[in-house]
Amino acid sequence: MPADEPMTTEQIWRAVATERSTLANTLASLPEAAWDHDSLCDDWRVRDVVAHVILSARPNLGSILVNLIRARGDLDRLIRDTAVRHAQRRTTGQLLAELRDSIDARVAALGTTPADRLMDVLVHGQDIAVPLGITREMPVAAARSAIQRVWEMGSPFHAREKFSGYRLVATDDEWTVGDGPVIEGSLTALLLLTTGRDVALDQHTGDGVTRLKLNTTGNR
Repeated sequence: MPADEPMTTEQIWRAVATERSTLANTLASLPEAAWDHDSLCDDWRVRDVVAHVILSARPNLGSILVNLIRARGDLDRLIRDTAVRHAQRRTTGQLLAELRDSIDARVAALGTTPADRLMDVLVHGQDIAVPLGITREMPVAAARSAIQRVWEMGSPFHAREKFSGYRLVATDDEWTVGDGPVIEGSLTALLLLTTGRDVALDQHTGDGVTRLKLNTTGNR
């Protein structure tokens, strides 16, 4: 696929299915203890992230509204709490079976797009793999579609605002956005960085990296 040609909706859903399938295969090879390992997501174990991926594949508006009230209108809290509760009520085997059952699901929650589902499973796959020392490759076309979606959307990442004044440059693709000091890295690293995974910062080079590190440290 040419670098400037966006993925079609059909291609995006196929990529989502592939990512869910390969993630399930990776999880199936893990020892039980690994499921309780911390992920890159604050306060989420690996099994909690898996539960979130499952739930995001089968959104239910009624359940979302009930749980939003339960979370007192806090969407981030809703997402975290529903995933944790789901994980607590199921065995590892049940979670793995549910993930496999969701592989071909083609449902996007109200207000989201198929590209959101692709971005979600790509990033959460890394949230699981990185802390466990597992290498999980992102297909270039899928990663490009995901990071373009992150750049164009506002909440929850606000990437365009956060990286205003920087130029982001992919080293494995022609994708680039912004203007200013350069932050250069693979599409995988850039996707993790723009979705708030600070662990990815050391995977980048360029004049903008030092500046961003200083700004990140100063904001803590």
